[in-house]
Amino acid sequence: MKNVGKVVENLFNGFIALALSLMAILVFGNVVLRYLFNSGITWSEEMARFLFIWLVLLGAVIAFKENSHLGVDMLVKRLSKPLKKIVFIISNVILLAVIYLVVEGSWKITLLNAGSTAPATGLPLTLIYGTGIIMGIGMGLIIIFKLYRVLFANEDVNKYMQIHESEEIITHVNTSGNKEVPR
Repeated sequence: MKNVGKVVENLFNGFIALALSLMAILVFGNVVLRYLFNSGITWSEEMARFLFIWLVLLGAVIAFKENSHLGVDMLVKRLSKPLKKIVFIISNVILLAVIYLVVEGSWKITLLNAGSTAPATGLPLTLIYGTGIIMGIGMGLIIIFKLYRVLFANEDVNKYMQIHESEEIITHVNTSGNKEVPR
């Protein structure tokens, strides 16, 4: 199961890198064409916008897997281990409900626009509205996996609730070995 997750993560990361590269090439190329040759590629802006949508939503799935989204843990880190587990379960069930709403809404709007195409590229709009479905399914599977690991594999809930500290809060060690706290 971990191998499948790693393959999917690598595919997402590869697609994100490709999308970012293509966006930069398309936008830069179009700017050069406009200013130097007084012409441009009509579909480049639309394609860059579509790539950006995919980049952001697939990046959100990767960030969710790595616990890199913003979070506030002032209360949670002061709780006992059993209470942390309860809060983790409740918050993830709420997240699953919200993700369900995202997938359901994306599915409905994808079906609604099934016959529509983008004006400049001619691509089906289902490629754009379907990103919400892929993002929701990816995040939903991650939530289910985390819940399973905490409930049935008895993994430490802190592993899945870790929040990265702000750079201003992290204690630095200077070269003399003395700890100094940033102001």
